[in-house]
Amino acid sequence: MESKKPGTILIVEDEDAIRLTLRDYLRKKGHEVIVASDGVGAIKQLLDNEVQIIITDYRMDVLGGDYWIKFLQRYCPDKLIVITSGFLRPDFYIPFEVIYKPFDYSELEERIRQLVEARPGGDA
Repeated sequence: MESKKPGTILIVEDEDAIRLTLRDYLRKKGHEVIVASDGVGAIKQLLDNEVQIIITDYRMDVLGGDYWIKFLQRYCPDKLIVITSGFLRPDFYIPFEVIYKPFDYSELEERIRQLVEARPGGDA
């Protein structure tokens, strides 16, 4: 049985070191990856590209936090979304998978593969 291949991954992260090293890691593993440093840049990437998976930080200075989560929930219901965070407000429900920083890139990639495999209807 052939393994499902994740589609284009959008990494949304305001910390340059995390954004760029995660991008490089996932590209070396054979994934198609694009990046944005905040929610506004992510919206531009979503408009310009066919994105299937979004890996995004929760706290960002420009369009981050609760409003970013609400945006993703309303306008990206067809995307597989993983939230990364070193901090979350415990009184706000996050309707997506959350992975806490610091995380291992190989574990994140494995989790993406699991989510893609579990997704009904085939490809991400």
